[in-house]
Order: sequence, then structure tokens, then C-alpha cells
Amino acid sequence: LTKRGTYMTALRLTLSDGWKTYWRAPGDAGIPPQFDWGRSQNLGHMEIIWPTPHVFDQNGMQSIGYKTQLVLPVEITPADPARPVRLRGKVEVGICKDICVPGSLSIDHQLDARANRNPAIAAAMAQRPFTRKESGVTSATCRLSPVDGGMRLEARIAMPSAGGQEVAVIEAGSPRIWASQTETRREGGTLLAVSDLIPVSGGPLAVDRSAVRITVLGKRHAVDIRGCTPG
Repeated sequence: LTKRGTYMTALRLTLSDGWKTYWRAPGDAGIPPQFDWGRSQNLGHMEIIWPTPHVFDQNGMQSIGYKTQLVLPVEITPADPARPVRLRGKVEVGICKDICVPGSLSIDHQLDARANRNPAIAAAMAQRPFTRKESGVTSATCRLSPVDGGMRLEARIAMPSAGGQEVAVIEAGSPRIWASQTETRREGGTLLAVSDLIPVSGGPLAVDRSAVRITVLGKRHAVDIRGCTPG
């Protein structure tokens, strides 16, 4: 248990040489992971803490994920702190080498409040992206303009360089909105990121700027930016 009274556990996925799996926003060439915890007992709230992923070139397309091993920390708040938590469900992941294949993992685990601190989980937690405060982000604005079938989002982020060739990933905050691969460039102390947002099932599109999530992947570190203001 943590000092907050939550459980800290993790999903560990070990990959053979040359194989990789994907981040929550895997890029056009990736398969996003899916989680179903509907059979769990006494599960109040769950937060997945994603370690910083790698950017891959896959047959000329960009994909984002992990190689060798993924330790995915999961923080769980019990619905009733006086009762044990049993985590039961299914995880669907994509794993790729020369081809991509789906993988299915069945989870059935009774969480142990007396378990010792796990160094692998601690190491994965240390690999999470920096927050906007930790990375020195002073502003993040999003301008929306119409495009064929959806909206174009242009983000302007005032922040120090994360190192090397930075790659920004824009998530619209809704599974019903598809975001295209982001075009990223720098103008001095400002990072520009542009992505087209398209409704998956067609129809009208509403974008909540407070739900937009922008991750900047650099050579030195990554930055996780939650929400943006009009601009």
C-alpha cells in the first residue's frame, strides 16, 4: 500500500529480440492496448502510469511503443478500503516484428497490502514523462480551425527543448476522435504541434481543450501536458 492508501501494482510484458509493443497512442502503424477490468472486485479507481515510450519508424510510418520489456505501473484505489481488491480482466495488446499480431492476456490477481516495494515498478515510475511544471512549460494554447471532415488543432507550447528532434503526440481526450500524426517543429522557445482531429463515426465534432493531452518526446526526456487554453 502507498501512503495514500492505494495499491501500486504493475503489468510486466517481456518481449523477444526484435519485437515491440505499443503505447496508449501508438501512431498510424500501431495497435493501441485495450483493458477490460469488468470482473474485478472492490475496484474503485484505476490509474495507469505510462513510462516514456520510444518512437519507431515502421515501414515508413511512425509508431510509438516499447521494446525488450514493458513494466506498466497501475495505481488502484479500492472502493472499500477495509476490503481486499481482486484484479480480474483481460488485456489486449499488439506485438510486432515483421508483422503485427494481437495478443490477449488474462489477469486474475489478489492484491497484497503487505507486499514489499518492487524495484521494477519504482524504475518504471521514474521513467514517466515530466509534468508541465517539472519541465518548465509556461503556456500551452490550442487553436482550432475547420478542415475537411473535422478540425485542425495547432498547439503552441512555450517550453525549453526536451532534447534532439522532438516529437509531439496529440490526443483529443475522447476515443471517438482520431488524431493524425502530429507535425512538430520549433520556433525558438516555442514548440508547434499540428494534428487533424476526425470523428471516428462521422458527424459533428466537439473538442474539449481541457481534455486534450500533448506528449512531447525528446532525446533527454518527455513532457506530459494536460489541457490547453484557446489561442
